[in-house]
Amino acid sequence: MVISAVAKSLSDWGRLSGAAPGLMGLGQPCRTCGTVHFSADHSSFMATMPQDPVDMVDDLVKMGLYKENQLRAADAVNAYELRKALFLKRVGRNDPQREKLILALCKQAGGLENAFAAAFGPQAGLFFADSVRNSGATRREFLRNMAVGAALVTLASCAGGGGPAEDAAEAPVDTSSLEKTDIRVGFIPITCATPIIMSQPLGFYEKYGFNAEVVKMPSWGAVRDSAIAGELDAYHMLAPMPIAMTLGLGSAAFGVKLASIENINGQAITIAERHKGNVNGPADFKGFVIGVPFPYSMHNLLIRYYLASGGLNPDTDVQIRPVPPPDSIAQLIAGDIDAMLMPDPFNQRAVYEGAGYIHMLTKELWDGHPCCAFAASDTWIDTNPNSFRALNKAIIEATGYAQDPANRLEIAAAISDRAFLNQPTEVVEAVLTGNFEDGQGNTLSVPDRIGFDPYPWQSFAKWISSQLVRWDLQGDGKAAQELNDDTFASVGESIFLTDLARELAQELGQNPPTETVRVEKLAFDTFDPADPGAYVKAQIEKFGF
Repeated sequence: MVISAVAKSLSDWGRLSGAAPGLMGLGQPCRTCGTVHFSADHSSFMATMPQDPVDMVDDLVKMGLYKENQLRAADAVNAYELRKALFLKRVGRNDPQREKLILALCKQAGGLENAFAAAFGPQAGLFFADSVRNSGATRREFLRNMAVGAALVTLASCAGGGGPAEDAAEAPVDTSSLEKTDIRVGFIPITCATPIIMSQPLGFYEKYGFNAEVVKMPSWGAVRDSAIAGELDAYHMLAPMPIAMTLGLGSAAFGVKLASIENINGQAITIAERHKGNVNGPADFKGFVIGVPFPYSMHNLLIRYYLASGGLNPDTDVQIRPVPPPDSIAQLIAGDIDAMLMPDPFNQRAVYEGAGYIHMLTKELWDGHPCCAFAASDTWIDTNPNSFRALNKAIIEATGYAQDPANRLEIAAAISDRAFLNQPTEVVEAVLTGNFEDGQGNTLSVPDRIGFDPYPWQSFAKWISSQLVRWDLQGDGKAAQELNDDTFASVGESIFLTDLARELAQELGQNPPTETVRVEKLAFDTFDPADPGAYVKAQIEKFGF
């Protein structure tokens, strides 16, 4: 590869120009990162180099290591290769300065080209500009670009690895047993779907042997219907959906397993701009039309929980209306809805457009609550057990990667694209980093505004089931009778694959919990998963519904 040639040329330069013996030895471990590459001592090596990087490359030409035509051939070291190298290499966790550098690079608007330009100087941008390369840069410009490329190779070589791509020290994943490798994964364009979306551009699907197409869906109803029709292999679903679909709530019964949680928190209650100054608490929502993405969603359950705390009956004092997330801002502006509890980035986009303001983050109602999940049907899992396991593992690894704050800016740039979220990068960054404007004149820093934790606690399933009972969301009442008996536990155990998620996370070196349930602390009460029935009864007694 051209990158290897650049590294070798730098080694040759050190040898031929009289660098200290052993300094350029390719077989010696780097003192900075511990890996073996062309420099054993970065600081000493750099001290022996010419001050002007163009002079360094010019020396290579004079020594006969490069011919003019070879320099032109080096044009193959292009923006794509280096962009891919940055995306697939991770920052060494023990090097704060390197982490700061990568964050600074990725933060720049306009993609990685501008990020590298910010790090290496404005002229470094010439290295990535197709228009400049194709129009024929001057010899000095080209030599400078070569030096920039060499610097980037050094950066990638010492990044510490650990990203989704195959690393030189990482054994490739065995994909020989996969039953199916060409797959279609449905998603709704929201930040909750981050692990599913990012796994395509950042290489997680490819690492595990999949040729994956991520399919943008218009609504949760469309996800459900496509799942039942067998048009998708796996799906991004709201955490309550596998329970509802398996029990036949809102549709024909269709067995679905919740393989892993995608995100925790990451939602907000947003109110139309026209109501600013008039809403201070849940009681002020009386008479509102409120949008939620789907009846069987954490959004519907959480807005009901919030309204009831203020004495409002969610079924009579307000109208709760299903609204596809991509349509939510238009409906907010048009006056079709007065408020919404929606996934991001649409809450932040409402602020960005001046359409509304953030009243409350849902983490204030239940810090650590589940929202969306990765799921597949019972039939697909039974037919493709190895593929399902590998696919779930890819998602769990991607979720762990997304949880690291150091990766959030990189991910924001990757998923903001038109093919995925189709949102301004700064809006997605505001959500993922937790540094945002709330539309009320406040600049906030809430690093855990959204989190990515794949562990499907059984207590999540039990709380969801308890609220389906509380609000009589089971349709004909059959499921309500089942859930009111002793089946709170069995519903979760049969649908939430907690043990498998733990096993896969452990294989990846993550540290998942060993427990399956925990006491959940919410804003207005505490949920004991040992007795969901008593919890529902206490809620109804306290609030009247």
